[in-house]
Amino acid sequence: MPKCMSFLSRLFFAAAMVFITVAVVDWFVRLFGWTLDFVPYQPGRLFEFATMLLMVVAVVLLRQIRDHMRA
Repeated sequence: MPKCMSFLSRLFFAAAMVFITVAVVDWFVRLFGWTLDFVPYQPGRLFEFATMLLMVVAVVLLRQIRDHMRA
């Protein structure tokens, strides 16, 4: 179970970093009047998705710290 949670945490963190990167690039490109057609969401929505994933990662890490402190 801990390995599964660790893998899930790393996967969510990587996905959140991809969302943030795409949002920043999309925001920068929109400054020049262009858009990224393959991105169906606004940059703000991508930041929200990244925040949700990072919250799950934080909860998993805090839970691991708590379990380590109890042992």
